[in-house]
Parts: sequence; structure tokens; C-alpha cells
Amino acid sequence: MKVQFLGAAGTVTGSKTLIESDNGTRILVDCGLFQGGKLLRSFNWNPLSVLPSTIDYVVLTHGHLDHCGWLPRLVNEGFDGKIFCTGPTKSISNLILQDSAKIQEEEAEKANKEHYSKHDPAEPLYTVEQADKVLPYFKVIAIDTPFELEEGITATYFYAGHILGACSIALEIDGRRLVFSGDIGRDNDVLLYPPVHPKQADYIFLESTYGNKKHPDNDPKAELEACINETYERGGTVVIPSFAVERVQSIMYLIWQLKKEGRIPDMPYIIDTPMGIKVLDIFTDNEKWHKLKWEECTGMCAMFTMISNYEETIEAIYDDRPKVVIAASGMITGGRVLSYLERYIVRPETTVVIVGYQAEGTRGRKLLEGEKEIKIYGRYYPVEAKVIEIEGLSAHGDQDDLVNWLSDLENKPKNIFLVHGEADSFTELKAVIETRYGYECIIPELEQSIEL
Repeated sequence: MKVQFLGAAGTVTGSKTLIESDNGTRILVDCGLFQGGKLLRSFNWNPLSVLPSTIDYVVLTHGHLDHCGWLPRLVNEGFDGKIFCTGPTKSISNLILQDSAKIQEEEAEKANKEHYSKHDPAEPLYTVEQADKVLPYFKVIAIDTPFELEEGITATYFYAGHILGACSIALEIDGRRLVFSGDIGRDNDVLLYPPVHPKQADYIFLESTYGNKKHPDNDPKAELEACINETYERGGTVVIPSFAVERVQSIMYLIWQLKKEGRIPDMPYIIDTPMGIKVLDIFTDNEKWHKLKWEECTGMCAMFTMISNYEETIEAIYDDRPKVVIAASGMITGGRVLSYLERYIVRPETTVVIVGYQAEGTRGRKLLEGEKEIKIYGRYYPVEAKVIEIEGLSAHGDQDDLVNWLSDLENKPKNIFLVHGEADSFTELKAVIETRYGYECIIPELEQSIEL
């Protein structure tokens, strides 16, 4: 059996792990976009090192862009197999791909109109039409129920937290059990249940996003309260760049709680992410996947102004009253949050609240590192706004969560492959796991091929 790391090796994004069985069956676990700096994003334009037409199956862990966002390219370049996923992952992936394609088309059009791209003409990575063609390939699988990909190859999904529908995967192939963590959530998540731990594994592919970090023992609700009140008193706007899936809903829940308790003022509270609004419907349709009751979902939504069209976005942007705006994307790589930041990043009374992981090279990472100006649509804007981070809202487990995820193993795995992280996180997580359990950890390189 052979495994090849086509993405998320030596970096956080672009998750793609190719498994080739003894008889030549090829299974791709996740098919995500690279996000971050120019070099990483350029990888999205490269052909896979194997022909997509030779891949038999795709098995998705969840619906984030860095795990499903390359599917339109895969299909467009010849993939004609099945894409397995959970029910919520199918719904979320479809939204994510539609949104991604639309943003890419809009940005290509804007680049061509304003001539700030070195490509002439600038083209989208894929179109809405190409994204539409992915949906018929999805096959929904129940959680905790083994299913057969073909004779001799079985897979089982088990709950991972992180976002709605996210699962880890146990793959039984050629007499070996391969476990792919996907992205692991937190034991104390605001909306989701704790992740389920694996019991048996010969090989483990473990995400390492926060492999060198421990989340602070803080109260994100209290931090949000302080931030909102301080910004309101300055007459400013709170801009919260947010991932549309799960993070928007978590922040909404906390703000709703604060408002019910009379701890934050009356002012506009705005959700400006059409995809995030649609995800709320998926939440109400999938109650068994999360902690919220239907009444809580509807009560929470009633507090917010939901913006769905761009005319309303423009109106909100030019309304200078104090307000709180939650808008995608979470790493400030695209989406409507850029339009808000064009106007508000230059104002000292503004607060930009970072609430999730920021990959290397993204605008969000640069803001956290104290960048004095950021580039948006070819123009540079001085950063005068206050930038703060609320770490307690991350959907990723920290080092303790990742290490504890291995604590119920009843056998010693042959290897643990550390993926989906950066150099420091790999190195520190490897040392902690080897010290605590004595398991051998391998840090694969991008495109590396290893025989199991």
C-alpha cells in the first residue's frame, strides 16, 4: 500500500492524502484548496501528480474550503468516481464551493476591470458552472456505520466536532486500519459535542494546526462583551472576519446571550455572509449534530440583521453608526469582509476581532503580526484600527486536545503522520506525543510518497 501527501504536508491548507491499495485502487482523503501566500495559492493551479481520472473515490472529512475546495478542479480534470461524506458535509460543501466559485469569478472580473493582476486576462480557478457539476458525485454516509467502498475496502465515519458534519475516518484496507483525524474540534466547544477518540489504528494521519499551542483559559464571552462596549463608547464599528460555517453561529450565540443578559448596548448587529446565513438552515435541519435547540436557533437569528445582497452591504458599510458586523472570510482572504475593511481599517475607532486560525501569508495573519498596512484589491490601506484576537473561539483543538485524542488507543500504531500544520507545530507535537506515548511520529513533505 502506498500513501502520497498531495497537500497539507508542511503546511496547514490544501488537504489531500492519496491512498493506493495493493490492487491499485486509489482513494483521495479530502480535496482542499491551498490558502495563504502567493506561493501556496499558486499550487492550486498545478495539476495533480496523479491523473484525476485514475482516482476511484474521494472521502471527505468535512466541508471547509481547505478540505473540499479543489473538487471542481478534480472533476473538471477527469475525476468520475464517488465522493463520500456525511449529510451536513454535503450541504456545507455545496455552499462552500458555490461561494468560492462566485468569489473567484467576481475577483477575476474586478482584476480585469481595474488592471491590478499580472495575468491578462485574470481567470477564476473554477467557475460557478464547474462547481455545480460536483454535486451529483456526492454520496451521503451515516455516521458510526461501516460502509463498503468496494470489496475489501471499508470506511467508518466518527464524530470530530470542529464544524457541523465533521468526522474522522477509519479506513480498513489491505488488512490495515488507517485513521484520518480530519480537523479535530474542542472538548468545550460552544455549539458542538466533544470529538470521539479512536480505539484501534495501524496508521494515524493527525492534524497539527495547534500542535504547539494551548488555548488560554479565558472567557470569550466576557472578551466579546468588553470589546463591543469599548468600541461602542468610541463611536466605532466592530468588524469580525469569520468563517461562515460554525464560527459565525458560535459568535452569534455568544452575542445573543450577552444581549439577553443586558450586557451590550442596543445597536445594529449584522451578519453579512450569505453562506453563513444559509448554514443556519443546515443547523436547524441537523439538530443531532449540535447542542442548540430549534427555539434557540430562531431566537438567536431574530436579533441579527441578515444581509444577503450587495446593495444592503453597501448601505451597511456607509452607515457610520456604531455597529457589530460579522462577515466572511475568516482569514480575510476574500469575501465581503474586505469591503468593510476598505472603509473601516483606516479608522482608529474601529476594532477588528480575529477569532480563528490564520494561515501564513493571509491578511488575518499579517494583522495579528502587527502589519502597518494591508493590500486589498490592489490598493494599500494603513491599519489604524485596533486589532485583537479572541482565541477561545477557535474551532480547532489545541495541543492538549490533539494529544488526548490519542489517549483511548488500545494498540500501538506503527506510525503517526503529522499533517495540516506548520513547522513549529509539527516539531513540538511530535516531541510531546513521542514522550507521552512512545509512538513514532513522521512529518511528511509535500508530494512525498511512502509505502506502508
